Amino acid sequence: MLTLRQMRYFEALASVLHFGKAAAMVNVSQPALSAQIMEMEDHLGIKLVERSRAGVLLTPKGLEALRRIRLILAEVERLEESARDRPGVLEGLIRIGIIPTVAPYLVPQLVPYLRASYPDVLIELKEAITDRLVADLMDGKLDAVIAALPVEAEHVETRPLFSDRFFMAMANNEAEVLVSPLVENQVDTERLLLLEEGHCLRDQALAVCGTGAKRNLVNVGATSMATLLQMVSHDMGMTLIPEIAVSTETARNNLRIVPFADPAPSREIGLVWRRSSGRADDMTALTEAVIACRPAALTLAVAVA
Repeated sequence: MLTLRQMRYFEALASVLHFGKAAAMVNVSQPALSAQIMEMEDHLGIKLVERSRAGVLLTPKGLEALRRIRLILAEVERLEESARDRPGVLEGLIRIGIIPTVAPYLVPQLVPYLRASYPDVLIELKEAITDRLVADLMDGKLDAVIAALPVEAEHVETRPLFSDRFFMAMANNEAEVLVSPLVENQVDTERLLLLEEGHCLRDQALAVCGTGAKRNLVNVGATSMATLLQMVSHDMGMTLIPEIAVSTETARNNLRIVPFADPAPSREIGLVWRRSSGRADDMTALTEAVIACRPAALTLAVAVA
């Protein structure tokens, strides 16, 4: 197999037509350069140079090989220059996956922020449940995932973004009055509405409300917080709502938000990416952007309204 070193040695020899001068050009001994040229000839099965006391002449096959080798070396040089000319932070395409209980409330702020701060970035977004996003991340279809931590995957890096407290959402005209602040085991599980299987918020709601041994749950198969909260606003039950969603959903739904007693249950939202991707600088910039764009924490007055 030909090597770049052999091709560079041959190109140097063809330039000066002298073994000693060519060896000096590539900073090797003359015997070492001569041995590489001979090995190259043996591999190709052709004579590249004529050796004589008067110097070196290229054979017709050597001239043809030189033309091709110079094209190859020029392409290699362009490749090396391209690698040296690394793009800046968040330049080019970045593909981000976000779980459905975060995406609608973060994306409207995040995308304009990224475009304003990094004008050369091209953003692709995918909204899906955590398992699907992580699978796409490991397959190279995504560059980063924003999801609730921890994420079960090998060879990934994670970085916390923000803590997202949980509240209980119920209709404003709900007959039952929950004591505020709410203790987790006070929730009537027979009125607890859940997202469909696969959503991490479903599992978190079950954990928060202590429903491990209870089966009288209202499983509506909703795929989004918006659908679930529409049902809550029509007095069909109650559900757990993350803090990131409260401002948006209370503005468009007939909801009453009840906080939990301290220490309030919460989830940790984080950024996940492949350890081997070599994009640590991009992930740092994306982390800072998400933190800058996340909705402000709720005040107590809003929380207990």
